[in-house]
Amino acid sequence: MKYTFKILTMLVLSLSFSKLSAQETPKEEDFFRIFKVRVPEGPILEVGGLVTLPNGNLALSTRRGEVYVVENPTSVKPYFRKFATGLHEILGIAEKNGAIYVAQRGELTKLIDKNMDGKADVYETIYAWPLSGHYHEYSFGPKIAPDGTFMVTGNVAFGNEEWWRAESRVPMRGWAMKITENGTMTPFAAGLRSPAGLNFIDDKFYYTENQGDWVGSGGLWNVNKGDFMGHPASLIWTDRKDSPLKLKSESFYAKMDERRLKNENGRYIKPENRVNETFKTLFEAKKDFPELKLPSVWLPYGILGVSTSEPVKIPENTFGPFAGQILVGDQGMSIISRIFMETVNGEEQGAAFLFRKGFRSGVLRMAWGTDGSLFVGETNRGWGSAGDANEGLERLVYNNKMPFEMKAVRAMPDGFEIEFTKPVDRKSAEDLASYSVESFIYKYQPVYGSPPVNNETLKISGVKVSADGLKARLIVQNLRQYYIHTITLDGVRDKEAFYSLIHPTAYYTLNQIPTGTKLSMAEVSTRNSEAQPVKTVTAPKATKGTTVNPTTKKPVVKPLPAKAPVVAVAPTYKQVEGILTKNTCLACHNTTKKQIGPSFTEIAKRKYSDLKIYQLIHNPQPQNWPGYATEMPPMPQVTKADALKIAAWINSLNK
Repeated sequence: MKYTFKILTMLVLSLSFSKLSAQETPKEEDFFRIFKVRVPEGPILEVGGLVTLPNGNLALSTRRGEVYVVENPTSVKPYFRKFATGLHEILGIAEKNGAIYVAQRGELTKLIDKNMDGKADVYETIYAWPLSGHYHEYSFGPKIAPDGTFMVTGNVAFGNEEWWRAESRVPMRGWAMKITENGTMTPFAAGLRSPAGLNFIDDKFYYTENQGDWVGSGGLWNVNKGDFMGHPASLIWTDRKDSPLKLKSESFYAKMDERRLKNENGRYIKPENRVNETFKTLFEAKKDFPELKLPSVWLPYGILGVSTSEPVKIPENTFGPFAGQILVGDQGMSIISRIFMETVNGEEQGAAFLFRKGFRSGVLRMAWGTDGSLFVGETNRGWGSAGDANEGLERLVYNNKMPFEMKAVRAMPDGFEIEFTKPVDRKSAEDLASYSVESFIYKYQPVYGSPPVNNETLKISGVKVSADGLKARLIVQNLRQYYIHTITLDGVRDKEAFYSLIHPTAYYTLNQIPTGTKLSMAEVSTRNSEAQPVKTVTAPKATKGTTVNPTTKKPVVKPLPAKAPVVAVAPTYKQVEGILTKNTCLACHNTTKKQIGPSFTEIAKRKYSDLKIYQLIHNPQPQNWPGYATEMPPMPQVTKADALKIAAWINSLNK
């Protein structure tokens, strides 16, 4: 009886331990939950602007030209009050001294409730700017500067025949404008393309840019007066007397090829990416144009966004270990990224991480609630998003539990220092096999976007883990200034439960390599569990009956009999996910849902051969997919090996 009880006890303990060991690593939603804000029937909240009012209420503007004040917005039953209507595609909202300010397509408007009945009585034009009527001439803002003035940004239009080429058809398209309360406008900075996200953070003006012509990928830029942000369309207005920037279009195009080429019929040819060409990067072009501003942090295209939107700073005592960092929304991928920023040698730089995915529509605007939750305003009309709803207003709520994440990544003279939110398991963290580092950059070209170029895998020589287990410092060979460094920690585990990181990859923009003391090899771990021991290969000895080559005096080894052919097995999603991410396929395609492009499952139904899919990746046929407004660009940079793996996986979805 005692023996039986002992066996049962051991079995229970064994099963309990196995369950604990196999426990799944927590996910984003285990710490930051998304709640849909209850909206009454009627309003279609294609949110264009969000701001929290001094009394805790929420004011929001819509692309349909309405303004609502949401009372008790964090409650189960918030009350929506229509404050203004009849305006033109409002893509930003602000509050100042009791008045509401919105950016319509063509003007900055002040809304005043004079009789205090909860509705705007006065619609006052503060400043109006011209429009050509092109659909892409969106206007964003306002954001209130430290001196009380307003900042507004203007989208560019596109060409007629050259529908892919951005144009500034009327003044201030592609500019940031500073506007005073009395209606005086001062041009602030030029070279913007699609500046949907703007904000003042720590009294400095920032904006986010979207991939497009002359923009290799999205990112976060700090903007000062007179800066040139990189897109040349707006340079045609720098001859204005009030322009703080004097760089002319002619000077720019004298050193940068705009690829205005025609075919044999005299029609313009859309520029596409060229493989194995000589190209310039943004930092190389800065040598010719000192006014050109580099991003503080790149947000790699298709990985951390495709249509970057509003940046907001995380307040103190909010969202746990990430207070003081920056969140950036993305409209196309329906995600929020997180940025840790530092200043090195006088330049801003830092690391970007995925923070939260799964929003019901494209994330365009964010505003902090008085309870520390984050309101997220969403839309996807005309732009497409991973979230399949057309609009949305949601709240992101932190449950005050500590996730296992990279809290920060800092540049070091010889590599990077990674700070964690929880102590790491020392054995896994001191293993070089737990880490990998790669670097890449983008082209600066008139083509729409850029593939990652100059890719290089960097050697990690050693790692030093701090005594408290909260930091790991890597020695990385061949750091490259101005490059994006992809730092992946797939093997690092936390000390408490041996969980892996929720987001194991950081993308560090290395504008400056710091000076200072480097680690010595004597103080770091060089253990690598994946290192293969060197095997000594000896010549085979002759045995009885073995033929000896009379010239070399060495035995002739007979070839082994041929093995039966191996039937190819289609790769799993996990096996191709890295390839899909690296080549930005996931920016436009989802496995099962229609996104910007068709789902992979839908493509599989076409029953293309693997070779045909490879050919279509390099030379897409948009006419085959008439239901999708955004054409897929040719992607010749995808290698044949990668393309065939992708194709094999896609075709496996139809089996």
